[in-house]
Amino acid sequence: MDGLSYLQAVVIGAMQGATELFPVSSLGHAVLVPAWIGGDWSHLVTQTSTANSSESPYLAFIVALHVATAFALLIFYRRDWVSIIGAFFRTVRTRRVETSTERLAWLIVVATIPVGITGLALEHPFRTLFAKPLAASIFLTINGLILGAGEMLRRRSERRALATLDVGDSSHDLVAQSGTGRSTEVVTVTNRRLDSLGYKEAGFIGLFQTLALFAGISRSGITIVAGLLRGLDHEDAAKFSFMLATPVILAAGVLKAPTLVGPAATGIHGEILAGFVTAGVAAYLTVRFLTRYFTTRTLLPFAVYCLVAGGLSIIRFT
Repeated sequence: MDGLSYLQAVVIGAMQGATELFPVSSLGHAVLVPAWIGGDWSHLVTQTSTANSSESPYLAFIVALHVATAFALLIFYRRDWVSIIGAFFRTVRTRRVETSTERLAWLIVVATIPVGITGLALEHPFRTLFAKPLAASIFLTINGLILGAGEMLRRRSERRALATLDVGDSSHDLVAQSGTGRSTEVVTVTNRRLDSLGYKEAGFIGLFQTLALFAGISRSGITIVAGLLRGLDHEDAAKFSFMLATPVILAAGVLKAPTLVGPAATGIHGEILAGFVTAGVAAYLTVRFLTRYFTTRTLLPFAVYCLVAGGLSIIRFT
């Protein structure tokens, strides 16, 4: 079986670190990019959907990249995680949830349960069946539709909220127009705080994560959309998405970590290390960028990208 070159390790590591957090599907790109390049890269696509993951060097490599991404998220949100983990154990000891951090800790636990159960049960059959270029192309296109639909529904909800507000409501500000004598109503629709989510809503958002088992559906994209639909703004929806991704990605990596010391990784430890470092750096830079990006911007550019890339890939691999 063909091995993995350092060039492939660095390119795929950078791609994994970025696309795991950008709402464009890392698994979909791990399938489609080698398929588009072809040549010495084409065997990587075959290994992605292999029935026995313990014998696939590429899948062992992808496991290392997932662990690197999780470490990058842990480092970026290190202060949050110290507070959240401390709050979790405090609630276990006191059997009460009193602070917003304690509530957030349990929201993350509840939201992680659905994807944890389905991931253990369905990851292997889903990867074997759907981690193929044409299937990944179709699901990447669907991912674009989901992102676009999420933004449309979010805007429609905001318009309805604006329409129901009355002048003089506490969420209104009235600003006088200079030189006109008229007043202009400036309406501010207050978004929900992250810690105001109910546990059922957290489970709803976590349930959306399970769709990322399909190569081409983005874990971060689908959970951001779910957060938007529950009234969070883009910044909080993205933060909750990245916080949810951390234990899921780390657990998946640790669960499959034995493949890194098994026969699948024989002869490619240097390439794995190169990809690990590259993915970690790329993931850290990506989450740093996206936390700023989502303070003022939306998912629409990513929706357009997925629709174009997915559509072209369907044509290419049909």
